[in-house]
Amino acid sequence: MMDIAYVCEWEKRPKSNHCPSIPLVCAWSCRNLIAFTTDLKNEEDDKDLSHMIHIIDTDHPWDVYSINSGHNEIISCLEWDQSGSRLLSADGDGQIKCWGMTEHLVNSWECAQSSSVDGDPIVALSWLHNGVKLALHVEKSGSTNFGEKFSRVKFSPSLTLFGGKPMEGWLAVTVSGLVTVSLLKPNGTLLTASESLCRLRGRVALADIAFTGGGNIVVAATDGSSSSPVQFYKVCVSVVNEKCRIDTELLPSLFMRCTTDPLRRDKYPAVTHLKFLTRENSEQVLLCASSQMGSIVECWSLRKEGLPVNNIFQHRSPVVGEKQPMTLKWRILSTTNDLDRVSAVALPKLPISISNTDLKVASDTKFFPGLGLALAFHDGSIQILHRLSLQTVGMFYGSSGSSQRVGEEPAIKRQRAGGPMLHFKALQFSWTSLALVGIDNHGKLHMFRVSPSMGQMLDMNTLLRHLLFLLEYCMVTGYDWWDVLLHAQPGMVHNLLEKLHEEYMRQNQALQQVLSTRIVAVKASLCKLSSATAARACDFHAKLLLIAISSTLKSLLRPHVLNTPDKSPGDRLSEICAKNTDTDIDKVMINLKTEEFVLDGPPLQSLQQLIQWVGDFVLYLLANLPNQGSIVRPGFGFLRDGASLGMLREMLVMIRIWGLLKPGCLPIYTATSDNQDSMFLLFRLLTKLWLCSRDESHPQDPDETLIDECCLLPSQLLVPSMDWLPINDGVITKIQGKHQLRLQFGKPYTLPGVNPNAQVEIFRSPASQRVDHLRCLHLGISPTEDSKACTRCGCVTMLRSPNKTNATRQWEQRWIKNCLCGGLWRRIPSTLS
Repeated sequence: MMDIAYVCEWEKRPKSNHCPSIPLVCAWSCRNLIAFTTDLKNEEDDKDLSHMIHIIDTDHPWDVYSINSGHNEIISCLEWDQSGSRLLSADGDGQIKCWGMTEHLVNSWECAQSSSVDGDPIVALSWLHNGVKLALHVEKSGSTNFGEKFSRVKFSPSLTLFGGKPMEGWLAVTVSGLVTVSLLKPNGTLLTASESLCRLRGRVALADIAFTGGGNIVVAATDGSSSSPVQFYKVCVSVVNEKCRIDTELLPSLFMRCTTDPLRRDKYPAVTHLKFLTRENSEQVLLCASSQMGSIVECWSLRKEGLPVNNIFQHRSPVVGEKQPMTLKWRILSTTNDLDRVSAVALPKLPISISNTDLKVASDTKFFPGLGLALAFHDGSIQILHRLSLQTVGMFYGSSGSSQRVGEEPAIKRQRAGGPMLHFKALQFSWTSLALVGIDNHGKLHMFRVSPSMGQMLDMNTLLRHLLFLLEYCMVTGYDWWDVLLHAQPGMVHNLLEKLHEEYMRQNQALQQVLSTRIVAVKASLCKLSSATAARACDFHAKLLLIAISSTLKSLLRPHVLNTPDKSPGDRLSEICAKNTDTDIDKVMINLKTEEFVLDGPPLQSLQQLIQWVGDFVLYLLANLPNQGSIVRPGFGFLRDGASLGMLREMLVMIRIWGLLKPGCLPIYTATSDNQDSMFLLFRLLTKLWLCSRDESHPQDPDETLIDECCLLPSQLLVPSMDWLPINDGVITKIQGKHQLRLQFGKPYTLPGVNPNAQVEIFRSPASQRVDHLRCLHLGISPTEDSKACTRCGCVTMLRSPNKTNATRQWEQRWIKNCLCGGLWRRIPSTLS
């Protein structure tokens, strides 16, 4: 149920301190960025790397960005914010730093804010809750409505500004029992305050932070001794007279069960791990007590129980409406047997409720992601345990590189090697719980697949349904779906595409509009997993660009007079073009108010390369119409896509009008005849093709006349070679065959003897011209400009804008933070761009 997807290590392996007192920390964001630390030293200059923060994206793990954090002590905590774009780091000297991306690049970071509790080591750290909580309803996975599968839960932010907007900030717990809060004011300044957790301050060795639906914060803390109580505190944060105020209250505490067991009373003296099962559930907690020889794990739950009444009052006649007094008590849910010594714990992030009813539903539907927690041991192995019953459901045997289900014997008995044994010091689950990352004591990063079946035998339809459910979850939340793609084999791609489209079409019109670009991006990334569907990936990338260009060009239109009807000029253009089926572009223009299309020259001229792309795209589609069918080629997906063809038709009409005002903005064609009206010809053929497919429920095949006319196009106009597909150099397309990859930080990976672009060679000319995919510009053979590439689709664009007009800025603002597919940007050197 577990196997390694890839291992990434340092090229010149630094020597490890191998000091058990230095913990490693690792954090995985919802955008599939991983931040981690190591306990290594560089062999060459004896430089300590334990104060460095390393950040990678999971698809390009070799492209590691190491931040010289400026922390003077060992980094003890790393925490991503809810958007996955900012990172908190804290150290053993009480310093807390907030890191943000420079120019929205995942491999360029800077410290934006910092706070400190001088000399007081930080043991727990968290961002304040923003009040957004989504529930995932497994029992409704068969529903056709996304709103029933994934629903917003009423949850209050930790602190609100005027109007109910959540206030940003973070909260930390120190080793001396202080809780410190830093609030980010709208003007960018910090508001900080500190308060003791209780009147009698004591040492806090371990702590964790959770949130309640009412906006309160719960802190769990222990002094590290299993014979001491695990204390819980309620923390309320408020702002009074421009000052931050913290109120704390003691909650019921608990003693670990192992300390009350006569056989285990002194066996596990230290509490080594303390975690709430989820950040939004303060009523269930996981505890691990250890010795040098082994560990034991316990799961506890906070329950409401009736208070026993003294016998004196038992026979008193009850008052009408009187309720039995209740109290809160911690009750043990489950415990493990004696285990090997635990080195790291990872808890799933998928928001599945874990009541017994939900567990029965999970058992019935066989949906297991999010129900397992991971324990790493000092012998290098990893166990997956059921998060409620703590029963072992899967095992990974470290150095043998194999995984077995419970009850199976390992295929190869591992030999104990001399020297320190490799084991994981930090573990983290992905946001769909289908992947697990571990950092070992040699500084290597290991990426694991975690099977959706949790070791159970599932039929293909059930597995597809679970992957589809998680893809839909990522679409609704905006989380990255890279970890879901780890389990999508090439043979599944076609079925997943079909089912995803069916589910999307069942949603209401408003939700379809919200998810319209997101589903295209999901389809594009799925198609790249199989050579049979690679051409369709080209179409989906073209569609994303087409949607963006269309909305940008339409947004330039302004109504001629202010007191216009509700519809914008862009909406009226769409309505008229949909009704008017005339193949003569000039007759369609007559029905439009051309004064609404009047723009100054500079905006039109600055967008000429986008207009040129639209013109070239239409010509390419029509010229390749006769070739479709025998082999699936780029553009095939547009032949029956009436909405996209209609969009192209609208833009040709708009460009025709603008050409009357500013001929220099028109697309340039190389025609064989001087009197050839190229746009008139293309619009006529495009309209005929659109008429065949505008009724999506009953599409028709193009007639012979249209195909014959399209056959003549290459003899009338020079057909451009379109650079369709950005080169995706990520690992996701290379690990579908369950083969483990061994990678090196700082060294890009290519399969031995295989051209990394082999998948797209049939779609692009071998010309070495580099292209800015979003500005539609050719950069030359060896670009000198710094560029950035999308971590998801590989789309490349220049880092700096060559044009400063307002219209160009409006276009570029669409993808300044993210690529059109929603992926993050990473800077690439000019020699590789």
